[in-house]
Amino acid sequence: MIDATVVELSRTQFAATALYHYLFVPLTLGLSFLLAAMETVYVTTGKPIYKAMAQFWGKLFMINFALGVATGLTMEFQFGTNWSFYSSFVGDIFGAPLAIEGLMAFFMESTFVGLMVFGWERLSKGQHLAVTWLVALGSNLSALWILVANSFMQDPQGAHFNPVTLRMELTSFTQLIFSPDAQSKFVHTSIAGYVTGAIFVAGISAWYLLKGRHVELAKRSFRMAALYGVLATVGVITLGDALGFVAAQAQPTKLAAMEGLWKSEPAPMPFNLIAFPDQSLQRNEGAVQVPYLLSLLVTHSLDGTVAGIDVLEQQAARKVENGIPAVLALKTLSKDPHDAAALAQFKAHEQDLGYGFLVQRYAPDLERVTAQQVQQAARDSIPPVAPVFWSFRLMVACGLLMLAYFVMAVLYTLRNQVQHQRWFLRIAVWMIPVPFLANELGWLTAELGRQPWTVFGVLPTWMSASTHSVGYMVFSLGGFVLLYSCFIAVEMALMVRAIRRGPDAPDRGDARPGPRPGIAPRPVYAAAHDQHPEG
Repeated sequence: MIDATVVELSRTQFAATALYHYLFVPLTLGLSFLLAAMETVYVTTGKPIYKAMAQFWGKLFMINFALGVATGLTMEFQFGTNWSFYSSFVGDIFGAPLAIEGLMAFFMESTFVGLMVFGWERLSKGQHLAVTWLVALGSNLSALWILVANSFMQDPQGAHFNPVTLRMELTSFTQLIFSPDAQSKFVHTSIAGYVTGAIFVAGISAWYLLKGRHVELAKRSFRMAALYGVLATVGVITLGDALGFVAAQAQPTKLAAMEGLWKSEPAPMPFNLIAFPDQSLQRNEGAVQVPYLLSLLVTHSLDGTVAGIDVLEQQAARKVENGIPAVLALKTLSKDPHDAAALAQFKAHEQDLGYGFLVQRYAPDLERVTAQQVQQAARDSIPPVAPVFWSFRLMVACGLLMLAYFVMAVLYTLRNQVQHQRWFLRIAVWMIPVPFLANELGWLTAELGRQPWTVFGVLPTWMSASTHSVGYMVFSLGGFVLLYSCFIAVEMALMVRAIRRGPDAPDRGDARPGPRPGIAPRPVYAAAHDQHPEG
């Protein structure tokens, strides 16, 4: 039995590492395609201002990319250090997409990033544009393989448990990649990154417009970001709905927690707009409901129903009882892999093996399991409802806010009025943190909603951790929080410095003296053209 405090500290450390790292990932995804779009316009039109835009936003992309790599390297090592049983149990499956991500996507992305930064004067226009698009492609391929690995934890597809080796083994790489959860999550997460990049570019451009600096570059950047962002926001909301539909099939307990659905109700089911779930009493306090809406959102019909936590607990109790013989058979097979009776017993109950593991937390001796211990395990199969419920609602609220913001941004920029709407420009600056918050809330919903499993329905979290001491975990957690806080501070300092300098060369600055009498001032993009003449 692993110390419960060690398990919780291991979870906290991985959560902190992932949430820190995920502050950088969406912006990398979003800026990569915006850079490619800006440079495409430059190559097709020949207007130097778009080159200046691509170079300036590329500088901010590189700062964020470097810090994203630094914070992401340690995450994969934690599987071996803090989650050794998990790594042994599912390493054959989980390691495959991570290895492909490192060997293909990350190396591709890193190689072409260097060419993108240093190749402006060494490559032709077309060659440099191809490099920039390959950087964007590499960033998204990297996200694809990581999300395939994560989706296996949410909905294990393409794998089978071997009772002789006591490990999960890959049976279908195609099912692993093309599972509904993997595909919908990849598209949803990637588009969320595009929204993040669009709001970041629009917000910084709005700040320049408020200051009256780099006006032409800021207006064009704002317009591209607004058009890019409104399409991405519609996409992320649409794919979020699809992901919820997938969760209803693969993870009904997560969906019940997201909706605060304690009791099953007849159709059409109301939607809890606001509620305060009480896990101990299994009920909601102060609920504000919208009639019929839950059936429409989840089942896309008025006669569809969703299983409540009461029904899901009863189902879990039956699975626990059915999984106990599978675990007992494994103990026999670990001593004699050729025991035919034990193998037959395992085959008859293997679909609920994970639930047999789940009850071991309360009943180490599975031959003397009580009804109360079965019920404890069944109740444990429900994730923490209140955090999942509110994380989901706040994420959705952020998404709707961003959609309203982008609709207004598109209207103002297409009418060429955005530079005159100072109140809206101030809102644009304050909107910058919103997509980062929405992304973090989305991951909290996904990962807390998977509990109490590291691999849903197969491997409980309490079994997955390494057998470290509490002191070691406290020291390790403190070190990670301190180190990653320093990374955040460095990122903010470098970003603010680059933004304050603006698109001009470092030795030019913005506080230049006015033009001499009789000499017309040169716009920013003309100065950029002087530094990097074409032709």
